Amino acid sequence: MSTPTEFNKNVRVLVADDYGIMRYTIISLLNQMGLINCIEAGDGLQALKKIQSQQIDLIISDLNMPFQNGLEILKYVRSDERLKHIPFIMVTGESDKKAVIQAAKMGVTAFIVKPFSPDILRKKIESLLQ
Repeated sequence: MSTPTEFNKNVRVLVADDYGIMRYTIISLLNQMGLINCIEAGDGLQALKKIQSQQIDLIISDLNMPFQNGLEILKYVRSDERLKHIPFIMVTGESDKKAVIQAAKMGVTAFIVKPFSPDILRKKIESLLQ
């Protein structure tokens, strides 16, 4: 069995999801991976404010949220020269093929469909942060 990858503990991860239990679950998984600098946003507007005001190294965003959805956040990040390099993982409970195609065209780095296993999240993050 392989040893889990140790991540740089200084990596700052924004977790944006309007469902508090999902934010808690994702952050708990990130913490278990050694990613302890997690920033929470309960809606898209909070996420945008945190992206504008803080150093973010990885974004994990729900697709459907109030005020600004994940696609709008992705569009903002990809259109800003200072931010467009940030890996962006889109998470959704829907298998809306139109949204997946649109996110791919807009430059999403990875897509995860809920429910997902801790191993799926780990593998996506490992591929992005190595």
